[in-house]
Amino acid sequence: MSETVERVDHVDDDLRAWMLSCWVDVTNAGGAVGFVAPVDADDVRPTLDEALAGMAAGTTTTALLRVDGERAGFAFIVGTDNQLFRHWATVLRLQVHPRFQGRGAGRVLLEGVSDLARADGLELLHLTYRDGLGLGRFYEAAGYQEVGRLPGMIRVAPGDDRDSVLMVRKV
Repeated sequence: MSETVERVDHVDDDLRAWMLSCWVDVTNAGGAVGFVAPVDADDVRPTLDEALAGMAAGTTTTALLRVDGERAGFAFIVGTDNQLFRHWATVLRLQVHPRFQGRGAGRVLLEGVSDLARADGLELLHLTYRDGLGLGRFYEAAGYQEVGRLPGMIRVAPGDDRDSVLMVRKV
């Protein structure tokens, strides 16, 4: 199985439609990528459009995962123009389509994100995740370290509040 991560410089209508479909599928399969299932394209579209606007503004990089040439996942690397914070960026919406999960593709995507960040001269990456899904072990294995948590910050459902966990990694 051949897995690659590439920088996306332009999102055409076809790629945008695929990203939207992937995001819906990942969420509805239980993925913690900004929504709680069930969702449809109308729920996710505004958040995707916001991320793509960041690409147009030059503050967001999109990393696209391919498995055997087929689109399999993506993530956003969000930086800033503020000179105090230009040395680091935030990893957002890291996701692998359910068809490709469980085979190490997520690790490949996360490492590819680090490679792109390093190529851009970044020194640190930051991300947050929704506690309760076992994601901490995944990120720790990729070199991320927990540096804080916001207890009960994410309300998945009434009576089901989760911590938002903050992690960083040197690239």
